[in-house]
Amino acid sequence: MTHQFRSRLEQAHRRGDYTALLELIPYARLIGIECTRLGDELLFRMPANKDNIGNPILPAIHGGVIAGFMELSAALHLLVFTGAPGVPKIIDFSLDYLRAGQFRDTYAKCQVWRQGRRVANVAITAWQSTQAEPIATARAHFKIQEHARP
Repeated sequence: MTHQFRSRLEQAHRRGDYTALLELIPYARLIGIECTRLGDELLFRMPANKDNIGNPILPAIHGGVIAGFMELSAALHLLVFTGAPGVPKIIDFSLDYLRAGQFRDTYAKCQVWRQGRRVANVAITAWQSTQAEPIATARAHFKIQEHARP
């Protein structure tokens, strides 16, 4: 991890504001990911953006954008809560689309199901209207570097 990235991560922890960290990740900037800390949880938000539309007839968000949003949310969740020395590397990602992602803000929350020394399993839920009606759920497995929480 570069010194700049580590510095922004430490700053984000102190302030509870992850904007500066997200600015270092090109794909996060491209799709517009935002992150808010709510106690011991992170809430990820992808604002409605015409560039993220895959089906202009509905209109609906492109499935790949939803998947990318969920995968990046899981990686950032691990980075923030494990104190990993670098962005975790994806091993496997399995996604279930449950309903169309309409052209509106999309939210995601993550939960670490299991974390070992080298691998972590994360469950991700994405929704738009209400968390009780998810548009997609996913499971991600990441390779993480051994670390100690700063």
